[in-house]
Amino acid sequence: MKVFSVITAVTALVFLMPDSGVARSTAEAPLVVAREDLNPVLKTYCAGCHNARLKRGNLSLAEFDMTAAPEQSEIAEAVVSKLRSGMMPPPGSRRPSADTLAALVTSLESQLDEHARLHPNPGFRTFQRMNRAEYTLAIRDLLGLQIDAADYLPPDTKSENFDNIADVQALSPLLLSAYLRAASAVSRLAVGDGQISPATSMYVVPKLTSQTDHVEGAPYGTRGGLSVMHTFPADGMYSFTAEFFHETTGAFAGGLARGEQLEISIDGERKVLLAIDRFMTASDPNGVAMSTPSVKISAGPHRVSAAFVPPVFQGVVQDLISPLKYSLFSTSNATAYGFTQLPHLRDLMIKGPFASEGVSDSHVRQRIFTCRPATKGASETACARQIVSRFAEQAYRRPVAAREINGIMKLYEEGAARDGGFEPGVRSALEAILASPDFVFRFELAPANTKPGEVYKLRDIDLASRLSFFLWSAPPDKRLIDLAAGNQLSQPAVLNREVKRMLADPRSNALATRFAAQWLRLPDLDVVTPDIRQYPDFDEQVRGYMRRETELFFEHIVREDKSVLDLYTADYTFMNERLAEHYGMPNVAGDDFRLVKQTDPGRRGILGQASVLTLTSQATRTSPVERGKWVMEVMLSSPPPPPPPGVPDLDATPGSANGRLLTVRERMEEHRKNPACMSCHKMMDPIGLALEHYDATGRRRVRDNGMPIDSRGELWDGTKVSTLPELSAALINQQATLLRTFTTNLMAYAIGRRVEAHDMPSIRTIVNDAAPKNHRMSDYIMGVINSPAFRMQRAEGGSVKSVTS
Repeated sequence: MKVFSVITAVTALVFLMPDSGVARSTAEAPLVVAREDLNPVLKTYCAGCHNARLKRGNLSLAEFDMTAAPEQSEIAEAVVSKLRSGMMPPPGSRRPSADTLAALVTSLESQLDEHARLHPNPGFRTFQRMNRAEYTLAIRDLLGLQIDAADYLPPDTKSENFDNIADVQALSPLLLSAYLRAASAVSRLAVGDGQISPATSMYVVPKLTSQTDHVEGAPYGTRGGLSVMHTFPADGMYSFTAEFFHETTGAFAGGLARGEQLEISIDGERKVLLAIDRFMTASDPNGVAMSTPSVKISAGPHRVSAAFVPPVFQGVVQDLISPLKYSLFSTSNATAYGFTQLPHLRDLMIKGPFASEGVSDSHVRQRIFTCRPATKGASETACARQIVSRFAEQAYRRPVAAREINGIMKLYEEGAARDGGFEPGVRSALEAILASPDFVFRFELAPANTKPGEVYKLRDIDLASRLSFFLWSAPPDKRLIDLAAGNQLSQPAVLNREVKRMLADPRSNALATRFAAQWLRLPDLDVVTPDIRQYPDFDEQVRGYMRRETELFFEHIVREDKSVLDLYTADYTFMNERLAEHYGMPNVAGDDFRLVKQTDPGRRGILGQASVLTLTSQATRTSPVERGKWVMEVMLSSPPPPPPPGVPDLDATPGSANGRLLTVRERMEEHRKNPACMSCHKMMDPIGLALEHYDATGRRRVRDNGMPIDSRGELWDGTKVSTLPELSAALINQQATLLRTFTTNLMAYAIGRRVEAHDMPSIRTIVNDAAPKNHRMSDYIMGVINSPAFRMQRAEGGSVKSVTS
C-alpha cells in the first residue's frame, strides 16, 4: 500500500481496504489509503451512472482522478456534496461501506482545502445595482421617506432564490429610465411641489383580507379596510374614493348589512365618515364606489386609514361553516357557501391636490433643509452646497470630492433659475444625486496597477458597503463611512465591534425579512391560496402572520446569538392570538407577537411552522412531493432532477376508487408506478409523507379524505420516519450538510454572487470553526465576513478599473 499525505480532521476515522473488504476497528491503528487506490471505488460504484454516455445528474466521472481533485474542483465538490448527504450511491444500488465513503470524501476535502489555503481564490463579482428592496431602504435612510420601489422599478431577477446576485442584474435602457423616473418622483415627494397637477394614487385590498379584524395602523375600534403611509406632495384639497367588491350582476357584497360606516382618517384623526348605502348596485362591472368631499391635508407623509366603524347594534355572526371573515363572490359560490354580511373594501383612491396652497414643513423636509439662507444669492448657494455635500456623501456611500460637488451645484443653479429659487434648486440637486450611478450602483475599485487575474483586498470604503448591504440591506451609516474613510474599518478589533453594533441595530431585521425569507422561499406564500371550502378560516391576515412568525423566529436567533441548529430543533417560536388559534394553541391573547414555548414536539423548528407547510402545499391538498423537494433543495442543497418529459402531474391521477376518495399517499403510490419517476420519488416522498399530519394550511390533522393518515417512510439512508420529530432527528444526523447548506446560502446573499467550487473550502472552515462554540449565529456571520470571498476580489477581464482610473 502506498501512503498519501492527507490532512484529516477526523484522526480516528476508520478506513476500509478496497481490496480486502475488511473494516478495521477504531481500536487499531487507522488504515491509510493512497489516493490512487480510491479511484477504483469511483469506477466500481459511481461510473455506471456517471459516465460520458449516461451522465446522470449532468455529471461524468469517467475522466475524474482522485489524485488531482483541485484540478477538477467543480466535479470534486459535487461528489463531496452528494457523499456528505448520504444520497449517493442512490438507495437500492450497490453501495460501498460507510468507511470507504468516509475515506473518499475526506480525501477529496483535504486536497481541496489545502489547495485553497495555498492558492486563495476569492472569486469575481461585477458591480451591483440596488434592487427594489435596497432602493426602498436607501430612500428611507437617506430622506426618512417611505416609498415602494415597485411603483418605479421593474421586478428583480432572481438567481439561487436571491434578488441581489450581481451577474443576473441586467441593465437595459428601460431599467435606466426607471431609475431616472424614480429619482424625479422621489425628489419631488421629499421636497414637495406646490405647482404639481392633481393625480390619483390607488391602494388595493386583497380579496382574502379579513373584514372582522382590526387593521394595524387604523384607529382602534375600527375593523377591516386598509391603513397605509401616503406622501402628499403639497398642501391642498384631496378627495377619496372607496370601491367595494361586488357581483358582476350588480349585487353589492354586504348589501344585507345595516348601519355600516366607512371612516377616512388622517394620522388617526377622522376626516370623513361615509354611511354605506346597502342598496347600492353596480351599473357596470367596474365597481361599486363611494366618494368623499374634498378635505384639506398638509404636505408630507401621513397615515391614511379607510376602515369600517361597526354599528352600535349587530346581529348574529354568519357561520354556515365557520365565521366568514372575508367576502366571497360569484353566483355559484354564493349558492354553495353563502355571502358575508360585511362590505369588503376593494381599493382606495386618493385624488389631488386641488387648489394647491404651497408646501408646509414635514419631518422629511426638516431632514433635507438643515440650513436656511438668510438672504438670496451667496447665502442660498452656501446653504445649498452644505445640503448637497451631506446628501452626496451619504448617497454615494463614500467621501465626495469637491469637483463632484461642483458638478451637482451646477444642476442646483439651473433648477433654481428655471423653477424659481432655493427649494426647487435643492430638489434638482437631490434628483441628480438619486439619478447618479454612484447612488444606484455599487462599484468596487481595484488598487492602482492591478493586473487581470490578480487578487486584491477590498478598500475599506467598499467593505463598509458590503457590510451594510449584507446586514441591513441598506447603505452604511455615517459612522461606518467615517471609519472606512480613515482606513480603520478593516482592523480586526474595529470590524468585530462594528458588526456587533450593526447586529444590535433594528435594521439588522433585514437578515430575517430579506435573507431568511428568500432562502426559505417565503414569498411563495403569496402565490398559494388554499381552497376556501376546505380551509374557510384561511385569510390574508393569517397568511401574513405565518410569514411573520418565521421572520421573527429567525430574527430572534440572530439577536440572541442562538445556535444555527435552533432553526431545525428550537422549542420556541413567536405567535399572536390569531395565529395561536390557527395552531390550536391556548393562552395566547392580543394582536402583538410574543415569544412562546413550543410544547408540542411536532411543532419544533421551521418544518413545524405553517409558513413552510403552506407554501409547499396545493390549493386543495397537501403535497408530499413539494415538501420533500423543499427540504432537499433548501435544507440539504440536493435538488432532485426535473421530472422526465411526458410524466403527468399528480392531479392527473384519479382521485377516487371503489366509491371513495383516495388519500394523497394512495394517489402518490399510483403515480410513481412509472419507473422513470421512482428513483427521485424514493428520495422526496418519505420526507414529505412524514409531514402529512399537517394539512395545506399547516394545521394538525389525523385523517386525509376520511382515512387515517399513513405517514410511514424510509429515507435514503435506511432511517424509518413517520413524524416530524423523527424526520428532524434524521436530518440532524446530517448536521454537516444542514450547516454547510445554510452557510452557502448566507455567503451567496452576503457577497452578491453564486457560491462556486472554489468557495467551498471557506464554507467548511466556517462550519468547523463554529462547532466548538455550539454553532452560534454570530460565528457564521463573522465567518462569512472574514472569508476571502467577502474581503477580497479577483480582477477579471482585459482591463481593470482602478482607483486612479
